[in-house]
Amino acid sequence: MGLAAQTNPMADKIKLVAAALLVIAALWGFYYLSNAPMIARIGVILAGAVIAIAVGWTSGPGKQFYAYTQDSIVETKKVVWPSRKETVQTTGVVILFVIIMSIFLWFVDATLAWALKFFIARGA
Repeated sequence: MGLAAQTNPMADKIKLVAAALLVIAALWGFYYLSNAPMIARIGVILAGAVIAIAVGWTSGPGKQFYAYTQDSIVETKKVVWPSRKETVQTTGVVILFVIIMSIFLWFVDATLAWALKFFIARGA
């Protein structure tokens, strides 16, 4: 049985709505406590966010998202990064290509500018 077969879609919707309402309540509390110290106002936001995450985490989509993040972490650990030598060589190739391309484009631009001046002066 998969995760989808074990969850109640209506309960999941209720949990997600409750999580959203908790976030909205936290924002309302932040502005309601406008005369309170900033640490208290930020505390209300953080508490609301933590409780909302906890409620959302218990829903089916929350559990699926958690499983997805765990799988993403496992896949990220499989990434093979290039060595320092490969990085330096690749960077050198890119810099060399940029220099060659900029010289080429400068040459094309200068040639077109010369040709345009030549034909304008010839037609006058």
